[in-house]
Amino acid sequence: MKIHHLAFLVLFQFPFPFDQELEFPQSTSLLNSEQKQKSDKTGAANIIFKSADGGQTWQDISEGLSEDLQEDGIPRDGFLANDDGIYLRAGSGIYKSQLNSTAPFWKKESFPDEHSSVVAGKTGMLAFTYGGKFLHKVNATDLWLPIYQDFKGKSVRTVFETGDTAFIGCDWGLYKSDDKGKNWERVYDGGWVMKVVESDGVLLATSQSGIIRSTDNGENWVNVISEGGVGIAIERIKGGFAAITCNTETETRRVRTSYDGGKTWQPIDAGLPASLYTASITEVGEYMFCGHPAGIYRSSDKGKTWQLLLPAIQDKVFNLSVSGNVIYAIPRGGGC
Repeated sequence: MKIHHLAFLVLFQFPFPFDQELEFPQSTSLLNSEQKQKSDKTGAANIIFKSADGGQTWQDISEGLSEDLQEDGIPRDGFLANDDGIYLRAGSGIYKSQLNSTAPFWKKESFPDEHSSVVAGKTGMLAFTYGGKFLHKVNATDLWLPIYQDFKGKSVRTVFETGDTAFIGCDWGLYKSDDKGKNWERVYDGGWVMKVVESDGVLLATSQSGIIRSTDNGENWVNVISEGGVGIAIERIKGGFAAITCNTETETRRVRTSYDGGKTWQPIDAGLPASLYTASITEVGEYMFCGHPAGIYRSSDKGKTWQLLLPAIQDKVFNLSVSGNVIYAIPRGGGC
């Protein structure tokens, strides 16, 4: 078990190769030395980290995962947390960790191998394949049951449930069902849809054209952020939403927030180094966090200024997830 303290961050500085004019506090040497020490030991390391104190310290909680798990062995939709615990889709299985567990942190559970992605449903975990097969996990059991068998589409990217409505995002659009999956209607045909979120009756989704929005339970969708590139991330935050999109003209990813239900968006990335690989944006308590090629940044003023907390590991970009007041960071290649 390792804890990375901010006290080390102020001791050294070094220039990052993607912007020689910028300097960041260096704890990378500390991380690299710890990685080397861990490489001499058995057990997984550098797969997933967590912070329970607003990003001040970070703990490697990889112990208990498969020792031969590759650092990019967790799919994009491979992490979720609910009241039952934390689930990680890794390698050929799914691992569970209790919210306050100690090392070894993870226990492998039974899981249908071909189902590569997991998401949170209304009443439990959902698993799905790119080919269009869906399963629902019965709470407090190891039982997985088929669901949405009447959906005939393929190339599935995400599943989202809200109220009595279900959505399935695919490579060629977004489908909606109001009758528990018996009938499906395509409600958006502007290319792929990767993730859907909802707050106060407003639906937002990442799409091939940017960020799309609906205020009529998903019947109609309009672009609210469109810069020639795709939508990278969309998250609920206190009082609004946060999003990352790709700007093809500047060849950068932009980070924005909205506090009027997704109608208008304000950039909050002026204090972040410009990058084409910014991966995630989220909020814990009064802080915002951003997964960036330089590492994990934190803002205490809604994105006006940013502080580098944890430098990147090798060439990975941290993907961030939140459960309560705990933030989880998974390093992935390319930021996706």
